[in-house]
Amino acid sequence: MGTIEAQMKTIKEQLAKLTATGSAGAGMVEVTINGEYQVVSVNIAEIIIDKNEKDMLQVMIASAFNDASAKMKTNIEDYTKREAAKLGITP
Repeated sequence: MGTIEAQMKTIKEQLAKLTATGSAGAGMVEVTINGEYQVVSVNIAEIIIDKNEKDMLQVMIASAFNDASAKMKTNIEDYTKREAAKLGITP
């Protein structure tokens, strides 16, 4: 494997380690995902855990995940640009 291929493999491995946390409901629901877009944690404020609020909770979890996904996309783009610049590759 050439040097660039090895460095690209390392970059891919590092991207998988990135995390982003999205939130909804003024922080009452938080979802953290990794660079492979897998949920690694969910935090729900106890105040909103109520069977009568199930629909709202489901919407906030989806919103928090979408927020985390958008942040992860930005993280990956930024990381990739920095690493590519180190390799002398420009977009």
